This record gives sequence, structure tokens and C-alpha cells, in this order.
Amino acid sequence: MTPAEIELSRFNMIEQQIRPWDVLDAAVLELLGQVRREQFTPAALRGLAFMDTEVPLRTPHEAALRQGHCMLAPRVEARSVQDLKLQKTDRVLEIGTGSGYSAALMASLAASVLTLEIEAELAETARANLREAGIANAEVRHADGANGAAADGPFDAILLSGSVAAVPAALLQQLKPGGRLFAIVGNEPMMRAQVVTRVGEGRFETTSPWDAIVPRLQNFPEPSPFQF
Repeated sequence: MTPAEIELSRFNMIEQQIRPWDVLDAAVLELLGQVRREQFTPAALRGLAFMDTEVPLRTPHEAALRQGHCMLAPRVEARSVQDLKLQKTDRVLEIGTGSGYSAALMASLAASVLTLEIEAELAETARANLREAGIANAEVRHADGANGAAADGPFDAILLSGSVAAVPAALLQQLKPGGRLFAIVGNEPMMRAQVVTRVGEGRFETTSPWDAIVPRLQNFPEPSPFQF
């Protein structure tokens, strides 16, 4: 695509996919025009960068999506970041770095982002993507994020960039008072976004503002199969 075609595709992504999905925060919308999503998309698949679809980060395609190795659809990533209501002083933990695109968005809104990626190759790619984008306040760590990063916490915000059957209590304990955790929770065919806010010692409030079905994060607990 020519530079003009890329910018038109970016504009259409924001106006036709993201804004109609109740992403109305001016700072988030401005960022979506500034952070170049195509730089975080695998070179062979950059034609998909602005489409309303998940983009696999590893091959083969179906295996990558099943294992959660993908960029989520632009509207899902944008709404997830918006719903965390990030502030310039916030320290953020992300579980599931992928290509680094969500980390780039959050780092532009917050003080710092620590993002954990279970796949070493993806972690290195994300580091390179963030360097190319000029993002200096996001640390990519090759680690299994299922237990979070308690030694680095507590955090003002935690983003799970894939679905889980339930939010582990250990992650909620890594929130500061007033901290927010975003996750997509449930099992196909019904998953719901959840924003969990720590309102006091051992007290949490949860809202479930929208539905989305996204691939699983690895190594999070799954419910035991029902047995008679």
C-alpha cells in the first residue's frame, strides 16, 4: 500500500470499527492514529493490519490463533485499553505481549509497562517493535505470566491480552488500592470483558461491559470437566 492508502486504512479502522464500539476517549483515539499498528504486524500479513480480525503472529494460522499467538482485533485492543482508564502516573502489568502493540498504546498513556510473554521469539520481536516505535518505558520480559509479577508490584493496572476461564486471585492481589484489572473471561460461546477494581483490602468490584470471544492465554487454570 502507498503511504496515502495506509493512512486512509488507519482512518477507516478508527472511524468504522473502533469508534462505533464505544471507544470515545479522545486520548485513546488520538493514539490509534499515532501508534503505527502496521509496524507491529508480521511483514507477510501487513495487509491485515487494519482489518476487523485477529492477526496470527506465528504459523500455521489456525495453530497460532488456538494458542493465543495473535494480535487481537483492533476494536478489542482499543476498548480494552480504554476501559483501564490509565493515568500518566500508572504502573501497568500486561500478560501476553504478542507483537507489543497493546504495550505501545498503554506505555503512551501510563508511566511504565511491564509486559510478560511466554514465547521467547515473540518477546524478542516485541522488543524490536517497541524500539522501532520509539517506546522507551515498556519492558518486555520472557516469562510465564499466569502468576503475574508479584515481586514487581503492586500495579495500578493489569491487562490480560487473551481470555481466561477465571481471573486468578493471585493476580487481583497484585493490584494497588484503586487498581484495575481487565480480562476477557469465560468459555466459548460466551465470554465477557471484565473490569475488576480493588476498592479495599480484600474487596473488589467487577463490571462486565461487553462481550468478545478471543483466544486463550496459556497456563491459566481451566475448570475441571463435569463428571457424573
